[in-house]
Amino acid sequence: MHDIRLIRDDPAAFDAALARRGAEPASSHILALDQQRRDVATRLQEAQNRRNEASKAIGQAMAKGDRESAEALKAEVALIKENLPSLESEERDLDEALRCELARLPNLPLPQVPEGADESDNVEVARWGTPREFAFTPREHADLGPALGMDFETGAQISGARFTFLKGQMARLHRALAQFMLDRQSGENGYMECAPPLLVRDEAVFGTGQLPKFAEDLFRTTDGRWLIPTAEVSLTNAAREQILGDDTLPLRMTALTPCFRSEAGAAGRDTRGLIRQHQFEKVELVTICKPEESPAEHERMVAAAESILQALELPYRKVLLCTGDMGATARKTFDLEVWLPGQGAYREISSISDCGDYQARRMNTRYKPEGSKRTEFLHTLNGSGLAVGRTLVAVLENYQEEDGSVRVPEALRPWTSGLERLIPAGRD
Repeated sequence: MHDIRLIRDDPAAFDAALARRGAEPASSHILALDQQRRDVATRLQEAQNRRNEASKAIGQAMAKGDRESAEALKAEVALIKENLPSLESEERDLDEALRCELARLPNLPLPQVPEGADESDNVEVARWGTPREFAFTPREHADLGPALGMDFETGAQISGARFTFLKGQMARLHRALAQFMLDRQSGENGYMECAPPLLVRDEAVFGTGQLPKFAEDLFRTTDGRWLIPTAEVSLTNAAREQILGDDTLPLRMTALTPCFRSEAGAAGRDTRGLIRQHQFEKVELVTICKPEESPAEHERMVAAAESILQALELPYRKVLLCTGDMGATARKTFDLEVWLPGQGAYREISSISDCGDYQARRMNTRYKPEGSKRTEFLHTLNGSGLAVGRTLVAVLENYQEEDGSVRVPEALRPWTSGLERLIPAGRD
């Protein structure tokens, strides 16, 4: 959601920022709609003022015995009252139309975000770790996993494509990864652990920007609720319609939840394996903070996600997304891409975004600066810390051995109940 005052003040700058995202100019249409709304609001206010003045004048005329003037004033008041509902309805309609126009547009990128059309224009910022040199040809997790308990066939039989059934030692490793991440983020990294709802209402997914534009990417229940695509939705909306006190900021939250995505736009992409599923688990990070704090909080969140990869000794690279590859709600995004030796490529494992006040405006989430009588919108940030399934993939591929077994990373072993190695079925 955008601030109409910024568009009024500098429409050319607004359109130029939209153009960086490949969007068409919008200021002319929005300002015309805004002027219509303001004109109707003025007419409504004038009508209400005249009604009040005329009503007062009726009593004065009656007190003077001027029945003719009193009757004329009564007729005028009656006509105004008859027309008011129409003006009020027109104002509501224009308010909603303007709100929809402001809500459909993507967030404006920060100046330091590189311009580009797609992921090929993203900018690598840093790398960590050295990819392992194998004495054999490393396999992809989809080939390595079935003998270790990654059952794609059963998942497909039960639920269809893009579902997986994890069994035995594989399920244990998956659980250990999730608990390790959650403990690290809620303990060492200082994010408050939460257990939020998985089903949310329309206003929640509107607040974080999935509605109305990305409804096809979500799953909806028969009673009109939505399955969360990420805990970002529940965690960020925990502050909707609130004015937060200084003593609560910055508010940092984390949650381990199932996530549900229709992957409507992913036809033909990552159809093998665990990379792109309809149901998966993720540890999410969310921060709500004052505007001046968001740049530092963004770096802090990126570091929190990186700390998981570093503890697991998984090589990765940090990438600054270009304007054409960022999500619609973000004004700046870093992706962390983990090295997958089976694919011989870096693949996204975390996306960490600074959304500015874009979501806060949609949710009406504010605070009152010290010494100010007016409230201001807060800033929101979100990121994966990390996606559990994709981390499992990275562990399998980076820690695999020639005999098909997989070593459990040292940092993870306190969470695996003594499991140090995944052994293929049929082997002792």
